[in-house]
Amino acid sequence: MTSKYQICSRCVMDTTDPEINFNEKGVCNHCLQFEITAKNSWFPGPEGKQYLTSLISKIKSDGQNQEYDCILGLSGGVDSAYLALKLKDWGLKPLVVHVDAGWNSELAVANIETLVKYCNYDLHTHVVDWEDMRDLHLSYLQAGVANQDVPQDHIFFASLYHFATQNNIRYVISGGNLATEGIFPSAWHGSAMDAINLKAIHQRFGKRKLSNYKTISFFECYIWFPLIKRMRTVRPLNYMHYHKAEALQELQDTVGYKPYARKHGESLFTKLFQNYYLPEKFGYDKRRPHLSSLIVSGQMTRKEALEKMDEPLYDKDELEIDIAYFCKKLRISREQFDQYIKNPNHHYDEYPNWNKNYQRLKGLQSLVTRITGKKLKVYS
Repeated sequence: MTSKYQICSRCVMDTTDPEINFNEKGVCNHCLQFEITAKNSWFPGPEGKQYLTSLISKIKSDGQNQEYDCILGLSGGVDSAYLALKLKDWGLKPLVVHVDAGWNSELAVANIETLVKYCNYDLHTHVVDWEDMRDLHLSYLQAGVANQDVPQDHIFFASLYHFATQNNIRYVISGGNLATEGIFPSAWHGSAMDAINLKAIHQRFGKRKLSNYKTISFFECYIWFPLIKRMRTVRPLNYMHYHKAEALQELQDTVGYKPYARKHGESLFTKLFQNYYLPEKFGYDKRRPHLSSLIVSGQMTRKEALEKMDEPLYDKDELEIDIAYFCKKLRISREQFDQYIKNPNHHYDEYPNWNKNYQRLKGLQSLVTRITGKKLKVYS
């Protein structure tokens, strides 16, 4: 069947991204940008190994007199789970933090418990106030924006960064990586770190005052944490060979890790959001950037990705079960849920946000670089 969307000749991104463009060979800007970014930020070979060895030594040295030399946010997904194993191999002393925002699958809980026990790590679990989360989720649904996962993602980073700085842990270990996340259409979402946007949406649609929900301000994110508290977010997976299928196999063989049926299957919310809400309401299929990332990093062929794209996003019966659970947990009717899908779509920048602040900061960064000849980049 012929698609109404133009698709990249190299990856599987298409014109559902309104900002995509193609060169004369039909290759999209995402593929071309990945090549540029990879040269500066992705080192899966000997150069990365050398840097990673130096980084591990630095983390150990800075934390030699502390109980923990780093902090790892563990969601239960493959990236952070694999990192948990590697930190053990490297002899680091992480404090593992898990943020329970109310949507953990039973399988995710089991995987986290298995990993922590095998690695003999201390685990700190922050349970988010459910009434805060519920009110934020409903606010975002009423706002009609695409990035419905912001309330969940923001509290994850806020909890992790605040906990790290309050306990004088300088290094936050992140599973973020270019090998599996190198392509992402920025037009689809705003920043999950944007507390101005989050608060504006909640102020307009929320029904109660947030009592225990921690946020990260623009000042904290870009000034206080990196410059004053000297906190560093490091992404080791960018400095090593990281192949997702191989990592999953190692997790299965080593600790009996159980894979999820879908990407982000560790969160029941993210599962429904990515596989139903986004495609149904906005036409965004997040398999496209994920599979495209695997293509450009050499982990999958385009033919294999296209075959994956032909698979259904949801089993019909499973979808109905997940929607029923979602509605029950948020205490809304199925009719209300369906209406949220039908309501007009809105972009996040229709609400106050920190974009102008970010642009000013980037301008200052460029000025400092011109004056000193050194690139200032200490924030995540």
